[in-house]
Amino acid sequence: MDATLIMAAVSLVVGLAVGVLAGLLGVGGGTLLVPIFKLGYAMDSIMCTATSLFTIIPTSVSGALSHLRNKTCIPRLGLAAGLGGAVTSPLGVWLATQSPDWAIMGAAALIIVYSATTMFRKALAAPKVPWRKKHFAAQSAGEQAGAVGDAIAAASVPSDAGAPSASAAAEPAPPAPARSLAPSLAAEKDAATVGPRELAIGVAIGLVAGLASGYVGVGGGFIMVPMMISIAHISMRVTSGTSLIAVMILAVPGTIAQALLGNINWIAGIAVACGSIPGAALGARLVPRVPERQLRFLFAGFLVVAALMLVVNQLGLWG
Repeated sequence: MDATLIMAAVSLVVGLAVGVLAGLLGVGGGTLLVPIFKLGYAMDSIMCTATSLFTIIPTSVSGALSHLRNKTCIPRLGLAAGLGGAVTSPLGVWLATQSPDWAIMGAAALIIVYSATTMFRKALAAPKVPWRKKHFAAQSAGEQAGAVGDAIAAASVPSDAGAPSASAAAEPAPPAPARSLAPSLAAEKDAATVGPRELAIGVAIGLVAGLASGYVGVGGGFIMVPMMISIAHISMRVTSGTSLIAVMILAVPGTIAQALLGNINWIAGIAVACGSIPGAALGARLVPRVPERQLRFLFAGFLVVAALMLVVNQLGLWG
């Protein structure tokens, strides 16, 4: 098989995996893409970062749109965080050009340690009962209550109604919707509480995440998600989509700057994006199916893997 076809197939698979993680956990995937581009495409560090930043945009757009359709995000909070991050991201890039590599790696390590510790602590504090089990229990209780109501209504019909009443009583109840509304209701509840104070918190989170993102050279989801859970007090199920909206905006200024400088490998970025776009949509659809506790553990585990890959990349062990 031709080497180009093999590389294209590998790019699709890698993009699909990164996209699923992005849609599921609310990250852009840059922490994984940077070393992957360096190892698989033999790019220099600047091109790896630039191409990763470009790939993050279509990936996060796909995931964000899927979260919007599923109502598993808070758009206003995501926009506030994204705009805040877009302001400070260029400052982070400039600071990185003035800093030695060890300082950048140290900052990345501190950020990831904070994020992983926060998520592990939040995961341990989350209820152990799977969300789906609780939902089905609530759904059964609702069905039982509905059955009692139907019985009372049937008993209250006058006896001279005769056969029509029996026929109506025998009429099967309409089937329950296949998709649960619990995540949507949770998102609507969280969105209803977003006022000026919460939007200001979102902007502040974006300012910090944008600075960290520009300095370290990856997407800001890895710090934005823990901060949204800890400071904004929203669930992981809603945080993923909200973070992707912010990451989508945050990555634009850096991508434009890198494109003008000619640092983006368009072929590699587009090849990976062809897999990450459907992957992100799939990951977003999986969010309602994964319990809150497991989502938090998954994110913390992702950060551990990302930290190892980042250290290996900074030490130049990829060759």
